[in-house]
Amino acid sequence: MAITKILTINDSGVKFSGKHLKQAIEYIIDNVKTQDGRFVTGINCQPEKAFEQMKATKLKFGKADKRQGYHLIISFEEGEVASDIAFEIIGKFVQEYLGEGYEAIYAVHDNTAHVHGHIIFNSVNYVSGRKFRYEKGDWAKSIQPITNRLCTEYGLSTIDIEQHGRKSNERYKDWNEFRDGKLIWRDMIKRDLDACIMQSDSFEEFLDLLVEKGYDIKQNKYLAVKPQGMQRFCRCKSLGAQYTEERIRKRIAEEDMLSYANRNQKDDSFEKVKDEFLRRTKLSGIQKTYYARVCRIRRLERLPYSKAWEYREEIRKLQEYHDRYLFLVKNNIHSLTELVAVSGNLESKVKECQTERRQLYREKKQLEPLFAIVDEMEKLEPAEESYQNGDTFFEKEHLKFEKLNEELAKQGYTVSELNVIRKRYENKISGNYEKRKAVGKNLKMSQTMIEEILAGLEQMESRQEELYRTDNREEQPKR
Repeated sequence: MAITKILTINDSGVKFSGKHLKQAIEYIIDNVKTQDGRFVTGINCQPEKAFEQMKATKLKFGKADKRQGYHLIISFEEGEVASDIAFEIIGKFVQEYLGEGYEAIYAVHDNTAHVHGHIIFNSVNYVSGRKFRYEKGDWAKSIQPITNRLCTEYGLSTIDIEQHGRKSNERYKDWNEFRDGKLIWRDMIKRDLDACIMQSDSFEEFLDLLVEKGYDIKQNKYLAVKPQGMQRFCRCKSLGAQYTEERIRKRIAEEDMLSYANRNQKDDSFEKVKDEFLRRTKLSGIQKTYYARVCRIRRLERLPYSKAWEYREEIRKLQEYHDRYLFLVKNNIHSLTELVAVSGNLESKVKECQTERRQLYREKKQLEPLFAIVDEMEKLEPAEESYQNGDTFFEKEHLKFEKLNEELAKQGYTVSELNVIRKRYENKISGNYEKRKAVGKNLKMSQTMIEEILAGLEQMESRQEELYRTDNREEQPKR
């Protein structure tokens, strides 16, 4: 079985725009990883001069900036294929997928637990000068099907493309479950990124190590990763300033185990977030109940990522208890009576939001005819501009434009004023939606806690009644 991933190689953003492309090529042809260059070759270029030839093609067609190339990784099942067979398969893949128009270099790395191949090709076609365009969905339509067909040809297992797609309802449901545990997932991903950074000598080796750990990688405008068990990618930059692609490249050049340890102690750039779970001095009543639940499950943070599948339900519960505990503390709720009062207040706020929404829609609807005139005028603007520049062919459109403008003037508005008004209503409606969403979430949370507390009280009463009946039976005199 082999799975193919495609990454982009972007402009480095400095004077030497092809820096990342050069580094990627140097990485995949490393003698240590390719049996002294035995498993390295190129098409339409020589491996030792691949970067220079690709650069010359870009300069020839005036396309030396922006996207520099693409990087394909084909990973085989551990122990399923020999290095020379993998090299043959990758060579056939390159010929079929790229054809004759692109300069490409490919190699097989067999220095890890499972054999895998790298393909790097120029973003510019050396014949036509056109830039290669990767479209969303190409992986399922054209990339992985080639890999599957070649694996079948060589008697290897294949993957189910549909199963690996994102459109499965069941897999989307799984993602929703994992999303609830994002507090833990993000910490795990950051630890894995840190480990790979410290072990890598180059950005390409860093990506390779992530693949070894089971991560899927997407490298478009932003570097994104997807660990096993999650169905959506996480942008690395969303994990903090230390995880942007630019910063990761710098950290690879700068960090080792000792520098990382010193950074965690001294550097404010690795800012330690104040622990929201630290014991508070005035916890009481139901706050203690949910704080205790958080503490019981928080041991998960010390467990390795590789065991995440075993406790995904606990991850979801931790996030729920964490949110409920913070809700109680922030609203200074200590008893069931106070919780019921807050819940009632939230119900009133929900109704207020609904009333505000209806009012906004009514007001906006009254202006819809004027907004329609503005939209029509915007469609006529190119013709009006041509007419003003002397092209009488558009006289009919000009007369219509003038008529619409007069209609707005009669109502006391201009196009710019109506655009501002429409934008204002859109912002108010959007703000109302976010407010309703937040209040609704808190209302549902409070109602759930009320139900849990009442159910707990009923169970306690039942146990007390049972103990009372048991005690009475023991106290009755024997006959």
